[in-house]
Amino acid sequence: MRKFVSLLVAVGLLFGAYAITFGLPGTDATSEAAQPQSAAGGRPAGGPPGGGRARGATSVVTTALEQRPYEVTLYATGTASSLRSADVVTETAGTVVETRLTANRDVEQGEVLVRLDARTQELNLEIARANLQQATDTVDRYDRLRAGGNSTITDVAQSEARVAQQLADAEVGLAEVALEDRTIRAPISGRLGLSEVEVGDILGANDVIATIDQTETLVVEFELPERAIGVLGQAHEVLVSTSAFVGRSITGEILSFDSRIDAVTRSVTVKAKIDNAERILWPGMTFAVRLLHESEPLPVLPSTAVTWSRMGAAVWVDDGGTAVRVPITILYRKNEFVWVEADIADGAMVVTEGAQKLRDGAKITAVGAETEKAPS
Repeated sequence: MRKFVSLLVAVGLLFGAYAITFGLPGTDATSEAAQPQSAAGGRPAGGPPGGGRARGATSVVTTALEQRPYEVTLYATGTASSLRSADVVTETAGTVVETRLTANRDVEQGEVLVRLDARTQELNLEIARANLQQATDTVDRYDRLRAGGNSTITDVAQSEARVAQQLADAEVGLAEVALEDRTIRAPISGRLGLSEVEVGDILGANDVIATIDQTETLVVEFELPERAIGVLGQAHEVLVSTSAFVGRSITGEILSFDSRIDAVTRSVTVKAKIDNAERILWPGMTFAVRLLHESEPLPVLPSTAVTWSRMGAAVWVDDGGTAVRVPITILYRKNEFVWVEADIADGAMVVTEGAQKLRDGAKITAVGAETEKAPS
């Protein structure tokens, strides 16, 4: 008897615990009937429009698909050089007797910069001219004799005299070139660089004595990472700046880029030219380079809209209250947004929250919409 009473007490305790946790049977129906009705009498007060959420529908947050371009910004450091420059080089060895190598002055092409001792070459030119005059006189005398009927001048002798005249003429030309080589001229027009050559110095052949730069246009050479290849084929301009002129950006035009990736740095070399008509920028300066490129408008979504499966990336589209899975290809990422390639109409409502709970064909109810805008 005592065991039976203990059993009844245990059953009562279990029933009480059940009632406290889940409520008594029929409580939900009674509570629903007891809820106040709205003025329209069609749904309980405080319920969702249309009589409440559809039975079995999943609550999600959606946002409208937008089309926005993606901006690519690449950074690099480059060094400037002249679009055209030349070294002033000696043709022959000699002693300097005159210099006009004042640094940072503008020179014209052909202007005399240095003169070497040319006494030997001047004497050689006089000798060559005297030999030419002698050979010319011989040819003229043979011609007069032949014209007067003198048979002592044979054809061979006359021919040898003409050959001697031609050789003498060539020797004069060589002597003139040798003399001209003693005068060093500017190979191009531009700004003359610093030189340490002074009067009395002995120079050797092919010595570089100065440089000349045409600084109206500069070329900035820099390197970009391998991922920039797709952008280089479409971009045409860069922005450059230098610490010498803080806050000033200069637009440059891409001239060329290498046809291969460097095996060590995994980068591509690029050259861009910048206008320097004011000549305030100098060759050798360091520049911070920015390459900006804007793509065509592409579908852009918050990254929370993307789901993954064995079939790849996809998003869920609200098709009249039904979830439809649409495969996508992610093209770019930036902050919390992704630019994608997908067969989705512009303005379609895409699920951005709650997508992990969905399956194809599931009923959904949008309870809100994203208001955050993608970066332009």
